Amino acid sequence: MVRDCPVAPGAVLYVLSVLPRREVSAWRPAVAGVVEVLHAHFTEHAYPMHVHDAWTLLIVDDGAVRYDLDRHERGTPDGTVSLLPPQVPHNGSPATAGGFRKRVLYLDMTRLDAGLIGPAVDTPDLADPLLRTRVGRLHTALADPGDAFEAECRLAFVGERLRGHLRPGVPPADPAPGRGVARDLRDLLDERLREGLTLAEAARLLHAHPAHLVRAFSAAYAIAPHQYVTSRRVDRARRLLLDGVPPGRVAAAVGFHDQSHLTRHFKRIAGTTPGRYARCARPQDRQRAF
Repeated sequence: MVRDCPVAPGAVLYVLSVLPRREVSAWRPAVAGVVEVLHAHFTEHAYPMHVHDAWTLLIVDDGAVRYDLDRHERGTPDGTVSLLPPQVPHNGSPATAGGFRKRVLYLDMTRLDAGLIGPAVDTPDLADPLLRTRVGRLHTALADPGDAFEAECRLAFVGERLRGHLRPGVPPADPAPGRGVARDLRDLLDERLREGLTLAEAARLLHAHPAHLVRAFSAAYAIAPHQYVTSRRVDRARRLLLDGVPPGRVAAAVGFHDQSHLTRHFKRIAGTTPGRYARCARPQDRQRAF
C-alpha cells in the first residue's frame, strides 16, 4: 500500500530517474565450433544494422527482441530459438518496456554449413521447446571451463536439431545406434579419464559422427558420455580422499578442472563435499597415495 509522505516546508524533493540498464558478459570457451558466448540485459540499447561472420543462436529469457533480417521484420516470442545466419545484415531492439535479457552463442561454419543460410533467412525463429531446453542446458555447461566435454555433447544434439529444422525431411546419415561403437567409446573414455578427451577427437578416432556417438553410448548404457566420465572421476576421487590425499591434489589426479569443479560434482553425486567425505574416514583406513 502506498501512503502519502509529508514533506517539510522548504525541503527539496529529489526524483530519481531510472537509468538505462546494461549488463554484458562474454567469453570464448574451449569448445570447438563455439566462437563466443554472450549474455546481456538491455533496457534501451538498440543494435544498428550489422553482420557477423558466424551463426548467431539466440534465446531470450526475459522480454522480447524485434529485429530486421533480409528486409523482413522478425521477433522472438516466448520460448523460441532464433538462428541468424552469417553475413546477412540484421539489427535488434527491445520489443517490451522492460527491455530484454538474452543468451547468445556464435557458432562457426563447422557446425552449420553455408548451404543452410538460405533456409535460416526464410525461417530464423524456431518454436521448438526441446531445442530451447537443449540450448539453455548448453549455456549452463559452457559457463564452467571444466564442463567442456559436456558442452560438446550437448552442442552435437543442438546442431543436429537445427539442421533438422533447416533441412526438413532429410534423415540423419548415421546408422542406428549400436553397442559396438558405444563399447569402443567407453573404452576410450576409460583410457583417457584423467587427461580427458574431446568429442571431436573421439569421433575422429572411432570414425563416427559426434551426435551418433553420444546417442549410441546413451542408448547402450543409459547414461550420457559426459555423465559417465564425471561419475568415474568422482569414484576415483572417493578412493583418494579416503587415502588421505588433499582435495586439491585429488582434483588434478582424477581429471577435474580444479578443486571447485571437483567439489560441485562430488557434492551432487556423493551428497557431501570432498572435505567432509575425507573426514569421515577411519584413521586406520588412511594410506598415503602420494
